[in-house]
Amino acid sequence: MTIDRQRIEATYEVIKPYLRLTPVLEVEGTDVGLGRSSLLLKLELMQHAGSFKTRGAFANLLLRAVPPAGIVAASGGNHGVAVAYAAMRLGLRAKVFVPTISSPAKIERIRAYGADLVVVGERYADALAASEAWAIRSGAMAVHAYDQVETLLGQGTLGLEIGKQAAALDTLLVAVGGGGLIGGIAAWYAGAVRIVGVEPDAAPTLTRALAAGRPVDAEAGGIAADSLAPRRVGELMLPIAQAYVDRVVLVSDAAIRQAQHVLWSAVRVVAEPGAAAPLAALLCQAYRPDAGERVGVVVSGGNTTAVDFGEAPADP
Repeated sequence: MTIDRQRIEATYEVIKPYLRLTPVLEVEGTDVGLGRSSLLLKLELMQHAGSFKTRGAFANLLLRAVPPAGIVAASGGNHGVAVAYAAMRLGLRAKVFVPTISSPAKIERIRAYGADLVVVGERYADALAASEAWAIRSGAMAVHAYDQVETLLGQGTLGLEIGKQAAALDTLLVAVGGGGLIGGIAAWYAGAVRIVGVEPDAAPTLTRALAAGRPVDAEAGGIAADSLAPRRVGELMLPIAQAYVDRVVLVSDAAIRQAQHVLWSAVRVVAEPGAAAPLAALLCQAYRPDAGERVGVVVSGGNTTAVDFGEAPADP
């Protein structure tokens, strides 16, 4: 099925009543150590359930027929939180599998929204296998975190919103895990804006896939492993990335920590590691804008309590 602007617009009309229109904040570059140019932050961490994943969750639950057995999802954390929240809002049964690397903040939120939570295995791939087995046994509808048409359509609505709020962008930096967010956003812009993916160097999923020409296993570690380390990107997003993602850059854990600190110290935004990765790419110069380039950064999630607001970390 095609993932394009027309279908993303149609999806937005369906899920919009359940979304919060998250703000775009213009920040002076000098405030975040980036010189004189300004920067636009799309603060999607203020979305219901704390991340962009809420868009894809509602798209799945509203565009597909949910069976009496309810829904099941595997997640590093944020997708599980979003599915649990959407199921709660719609009065549906939800079972969520997460690995042991999921942060306590995300596990607590999944439980608070009333989902049946199962912690299994060390990594996302372990939770995914367990969720697939449960779907077969129970008849529950599987809601994939990134490799599902409806998921990509839902995440693409974030690009639609940014297009309305910041029409003059030249470049948009987007974190990459399984690729649902960057795939949806890239499908929306379809080359109209330069899309740059940002991955931790400890979890280079899209980097490896683009080099191989297909999704392949990559390392799955680092500080952002609960959101940006699914081991490989989705089959559905890769052709979109090949067509519309300008490049992918890698950032270190140290750079991500620095970006978390800068977001807090400059604008009082508490971002989880995966959400701070795009700003990290600017701070460590993995991506260097041209003079006058209008750059946007998606700050995609805030489900964390693990941020040290004390002394700034050393420069990466």
